[in-house]
Amino acid sequence: MTDTRESPLPPTADKARAVEDMFDRIAPRYDLLNRMLTLRMDVGWRRVAVRSLRLPAGSAVLDLACGTGDLCRALAAAGYNPIGADFSAGMLAAAHTDSPLVRADATRLPFGDHSLAGITCGFALRNFVELTPVLEECARVLRPHARIALLDVNEPTSAPARAVHGFWFRRVVPFVGGLVSDRQAYAYLPASTVYLPPRAELLDLVRRAGFTDVAHRSLGAGAAQLITGARA
Repeated sequence: MTDTRESPLPPTADKARAVEDMFDRIAPRYDLLNRMLTLRMDVGWRRVAVRSLRLPAGSAVLDLACGTGDLCRALAAAGYNPIGADFSAGMLAAAHTDSPLVRADATRLPFGDHSLAGITCGFALRNFVELTPVLEECARVLRPHARIALLDVNEPTSAPARAVHGFWFRRVVPFVGGLVSDRQAYAYLPASTVYLPPRAELLDLVRRAGFTDVAHRSLGAGAAQLITGARA
């Protein structure tokens, strides 16, 4: 078994528990560090994700792995009726949103079949133990033609951008995160990009889970990515 003292990535068997514990610990300063470490670009990325839904006003949209409620607030500002779900009690306790929140496992969502018009997910895909069960559960709770907007980190393709991104993400993020919050957690977050499959494979996983019109968009010079699609 991997020694988590040597590696920021927990072994697969322990990942769910380790990630939950980590987010419980960093919840109080999570929003502050998001703004600092992305130079507030994360705010704009969330707005792009919300705009990509293109749903009627008043639509019920689940923000999966809602954390402290950033996307819930953006969804509400756009005229949707958001519901937040997260498995971290610490994150839900630190949330700043008027939207209803529920503690839930992403593979066993407490919603009926075809009951939602949309789902967003911000910077959480790499934290799930397996993506396929999560995507299939999203497909189960969404109505036909409902929309998804999945936002996560990415690796820039150009060499100069990749060099800057690598230095910032793998050196600055753990250092600043350690000063302000929890060094182990902010070492995990950059390292966890290895859990994301390559773009073509990731898009294929989304399609096979039951989505059509699947598209990919790079944001922030390639530092983030947005995957969109419609429930078949």
